[in-house]
Amino acid sequence: MGFGSYVTYLCTMVKDEVLQEVDKGNMLPLMEEFYTIQGEGFHKGTAAYFIRVGGCDVGCHWCDVKESWNAETHPPTVIEKITENAAKYSDTIVITGGEPLTWNMKPLTDALKAKNLKIHIETSGAYPLTGTWDWICLSPKKNKLPFGEVYDKANELKVIVYNKHDLIFAEQEAAKTNKDCILYLQPEWSVRDKVVPMIVDYVMENPKWKVSLQTHKYLNIP
Repeated sequence: MGFGSYVTYLCTMVKDEVLQEVDKGNMLPLMEEFYTIQGEGFHKGTAAYFIRVGGCDVGCHWCDVKESWNAETHPPTVIEKITENAAKYSDTIVITGGEPLTWNMKPLTDALKAKNLKIHIETSGAYPLTGTWDWICLSPKKNKLPFGEVYDKANELKVIVYNKHDLIFAEQEAAKTNKDCILYLQPEWSVRDKVVPMIVDYVMENPKWKVSLQTHKYLNIP
């Protein structure tokens, strides 16, 4: 084996080992992490440290973080480093994506729990629920419906409203949740001027629902 072939062999071996660690959840494709104010849902206005994990195949056409979809463009990062960074800033950690449940979340949540941190997740529920969570925000998508027990465990249901049919979808999804789940309708940002009046009217007629707005965008923060 020549030197070049040997280097290629070593690189392939290292890559395979990294992928195995990602599959186990000991490393995750980290897109970004930042300290900001939660802008949506029940915890809006609360300071929190966000961990955005790459990888998503749900494929929402209006997604505002499409750069998160391809996990291969985000560096596999050991969860110890992620945890250490998070603990420096806040006791409330939000895991988002992409779709974080693409990956095994147990190692990361175990590490965060060991530091006595409160852990939230924002998920479409498209993959089995893993990890230990203090708050689960379920945001179902028509393209790939939630999977299994996440309906029973969700603390809040957040349905993005792009058109009138999404209100029908919202009711269908709400019927699957547990009795304590808080129900939110949130306008898709690019059509907010069109759908906000519709959402307001709907919530007034159906007060089990609440309005959620992307307040972080109005505040011009991440």
